[in-house]
Amino acid sequence: MVSVNYRTLAADILEGVGGEGNVAAATHCATRLRLKLRDDAKADTAAVEKLPGVITVMKAGGQYQVVIGNDVPTVFAELGKISRFGSDDAAEEATPEKGNIFNRFIQMVSAIFQPILWPLAAAGLFKAFLTLAANFGWLAPADSTYVVLNASADALFYFLPLFLAITAAKRFKANQFTAMAIAGALVYPSIVALNGTQANFAGIPFSVMNYTSSVIPIIIAVWLQGYLERFLLKVLPSAIRNFMTPLLAMAIMVPLTLLTVGPATIFLANGLSSGITATFTFAPWLAGALLGGFWQVFVVFGLHWGLIPVMLNDIATVGFSVMMAPLLPAVLSQSAAMLAVALRSHSAKRREVAAPAAFSGFLAGVTEPGIYGVNLPLKKPFYFGIAGGAVGGAIVAMGGSAASAFVFPSLIGLPAFTAVGSFVTLLLGTAVAIAIGFLLTFFFGPRETPDTVDAGAAAGSADAPTKEATTATTTGNTVVLAPVAGTAVALSEVPDKVFASGAMGAGMAIIPEQDTVHSPISGTVKVAMKSGHAYGLKTDDGVEVLVHIGIDTVQMNGEGFTPAVVRGQRVEAGDLLATIDRDKIREAGFSDMTIMVVTNTKNLTAVVPVGEGHLDLGVPALDIEL
Repeated sequence: MVSVNYRTLAADILEGVGGEGNVAAATHCATRLRLKLRDDAKADTAAVEKLPGVITVMKAGGQYQVVIGNDVPTVFAELGKISRFGSDDAAEEATPEKGNIFNRFIQMVSAIFQPILWPLAAAGLFKAFLTLAANFGWLAPADSTYVVLNASADALFYFLPLFLAITAAKRFKANQFTAMAIAGALVYPSIVALNGTQANFAGIPFSVMNYTSSVIPIIIAVWLQGYLERFLLKVLPSAIRNFMTPLLAMAIMVPLTLLTVGPATIFLANGLSSGITATFTFAPWLAGALLGGFWQVFVVFGLHWGLIPVMLNDIATVGFSVMMAPLLPAVLSQSAAMLAVALRSHSAKRREVAAPAAFSGFLAGVTEPGIYGVNLPLKKPFYFGIAGGAVGGAIVAMGGSAASAFVFPSLIGLPAFTAVGSFVTLLLGTAVAIAIGFLLTFFFGPRETPDTVDAGAAAGSADAPTKEATTATTTGNTVVLAPVAGTAVALSEVPDKVFASGAMGAGMAIIPEQDTVHSPISGTVKVAMKSGHAYGLKTDDGVEVLVHIGIDTVQMNGEGFTPAVVRGQRVEAGDLLATIDRDKIREAGFSDMTIMVVTNTKNLTAVVPVGEGHLDLGVPALDIEL
């Protein structure tokens, strides 16, 4: 195999197309360097095609396209180092995610939480069982056995900022270990001990919040860290760059976060607390509706820390807290929405998260796994949970319900609400909240598509292979599945000469009849275009598969595409790669044909298309002999 020097290749391509002055704009897609030339006649196409690392050259859509393959991001990055054209990082930053601010926020948080969802769900279930054991007297909270188990179950939640630092650093292209150091400082014992006090840094006073279990502060900190590190890497001399970049990042970001994010959160939380407390005096139902509806939103943004001290103070001084009662319908309505997803979603992976999350929410009031892994990513269940919590919160507040002890709002915590106010009204409001969250999600929530449909299942076979069996046959060959349901098309019939010629590798195409595209293999995402139209995947045994949605759809700049994965993420066969709007693609004048090629075909013994005619999602499409 010829070794390619990407810096040299980038320079040779630039020279071959007539120099930097002849290039008006440069970008890239999953496989091609796309150049807009001022004068096509100045380009020596024959010379460019002969360059090591170049597969072919084609002209289409007013662009001079140099086909390179999976290594095109590296070539583009090198191009940015020797010309005025931006590097890959710059290109990605210049392309904002689509949708309104809330949708972009949900996509970001969902992507950051995705890698830790299973441990988070397990920890939530662990806490639920531990709470059950304590309430039934099987374990005493003071017993060392309980202490050890509680630490095991609660550590992930307590140190959540450290876990999020890792995943956020991957998303924002920051150093993971520096991000962890910043997160560690936020939950450092001496910082936690300052919670609720006034401190000062270099003479600048600031209010200290509790960063344990928080989400937004560390995400903001790592986002800024990424920009700071990229700036420092450019301006610092190479002799000190490696150790001064993380040193300055920690020295700047920890105080900056403490001086800005914490005080801002506390200011908003205190204002929220004062407003809700005042509302309880003249309109309890309204205060109950606000707390019941938006409690989980407050938790996501860390604003609940301004309300908890008020609740604790009320219990300590007057013996009860009316602010705690609406939290019960708030939590259980969201849990009910999770349960509906567990029963109705066609995605097995989503159900596997939703079921234990609903259980831990109902039993122990632990909703983080379900909020971040189910309701928030799917949006509608989260909205329905808010609606149920608001109605239920208004009802329990009108009944004067209150908690005589500080407990997690859950079914096990119900005894704490029996002493003050109308317990019947509390049960009624909670039941209404559960009904609204469950029924709205059950009947109107997103159904999602199956993660994978194998050949046996499609034919109704009783001995259909398991999900694990869909990535390898009994002969040891690797099987690549159909990423979307639709009509199979031979690669030679694809209206794009690069794909049709087989220059990118053997494969096939599918004219889709659904709006979701799924991973055809189990492996790692090596390429995930910000535009959402193309994904490069690699199996553990080295098979490289490109899933390209549409032809020339890179020109849509992400319109009509919603990515569901990020580069570096582990996926299983059948996992969602992207959601597409086929009508929008066609309206823009592009084909929505989804192309799937094995880009390292030359290194394999054989790649044989086995799918033809109409294909269901997840049936075998390509058979590969290693």
